[in-house]
Amino acid sequence: MKFFVDTAKIEDIKKANEMGVICGVTTNPSLIAKEGGRSQEDVLKEIASIVDGPISGEVKATTVDAEGMIAEGREIAKLHENMVVKIPMTVGRLDDISQPGIDLIRDIAEIFSVHGIETEIIAASVRNPIHVTDCALAGADIATVPYGVIEQMTKHPLTDIGIEKFQKDYIAVFGE
Repeated sequence: MKFFVDTAKIEDIKKANEMGVICGVTTNPSLIAKEGGRSQEDVLKEIASIVDGPISGEVKATTVDAEGMIAEGREIAKLHENMVVKIPMTVGRLDDISQPGIDLIRDIAEIFSVHGIETEIIAASVRNPIHVTDCALAGADIATVPYGVIEQMTKHPLTDIGIEKFQKDYIAVFGE
């Protein structure tokens, strides 16, 4: 399973990228808004300069028509060759079955199936290491996880105990 770090925090993206465990980055308007009032365009361009993999940029949830989403999506896609456009599903009225985001995704899915384009299953908003395991066992191709979860996945009390035992055993046989 591939991991995408789910953040717009440049420091965390750099750390996750340096660890060599991520294949991409997912963001959303809320994550970008937390980054000091920088524009989505500026944040996404900086992310693209760090990570050599898919980077998501989301069409604004305030855009309520398919034509507007298409126009915004095209602008996001122009930022970098690795950009992936995310379409919000819950635009418009929540009680409206025929929302523009759903209609647009349906149209895109039909185009993909006609042209034989394969898709990957993305488990989004995964919040702890156990959920990462559950997603992998369920067949997800990608998990989007916050940097803190990536850090948690590198640590386990039994691993720490095992390393301590290995060190003691080594010292007992070979010395320091």
